[in-house]
Amino acid sequence: MPATDTPGGGKLPLSATKRTRLRRYRQFGQADRDSLYAVLNAGLVAHLGVITTGGWPMVVPTCYGYDPETLYLHGSVASQSLNTAGPVCVTITLADGLVLARSVFEHTINYRSAMIYGQPRQVTDPAERLAGLRIITEHVAPGQWDYARQPSRKDLAAVRLLALPLEEASVKIRTGPPADGDSPDAALGLWAGELPLAATWQQPVPDPALPPGTPIPAHIRSRAGTCAGRSPSRVVT
Repeated sequence: MPATDTPGGGKLPLSATKRTRLRRYRQFGQADRDSLYAVLNAGLVAHLGVITTGGWPMVVPTCYGYDPETLYLHGSVASQSLNTAGPVCVTITLADGLVLARSVFEHTINYRSAMIYGQPRQVTDPAERLAGLRIITEHVAPGQWDYARQPSRKDLAAVRLLALPLEEASVKIRTGPPADGDSPDAALGLWAGELPLAATWQQPVPDPALPPGTPIPAHIRSRAGTCAGRSPSRVVT
């Protein structure tokens, strides 16, 4: 990932538009692009929100990848969500734990989230299509692009690739304990605190169709036992 420091020493800011300006829980807002990259890097699934040709809203979960300027999304050429001609909203959310307060009203979760708005373009240039698919593959499974068979012409004909600029985005992150520690409810004597949540990659399960003795590639084997969503930077440039 390229440095995002400005010449004056600060962090490059996120866009401030009517859609990205936070109106509630502003204290959770993050105003720099590094925070956006951190959420994108930690996530695996994005939710693509579109208005279909019939006028109905549709939100579709999908894998993604990104470089410093662009979010890439892919799917079938028959997908309604990827055939959109209008603006979209893409959301990535990571749940980091429950926040259990003394009052049910004060319960919440700790989370990291990003919302990206914009007008996507369909990627048609052959070189960019391959580059975008590589970015998605390497974000989800680093090392897999060079290990597995790469897309054929037939494969590429069945895939639609969207590119969404990372120009208009907002980020919110909540951490820490409940907010009622100094409220009258503190006198109730009830337990309150955080219940952290961490997803962990399990041991690889081989395809039953594999010939006996087929080794697990190192880039897959090394992920077993590590935390999903907290891996080092995987930005592909």
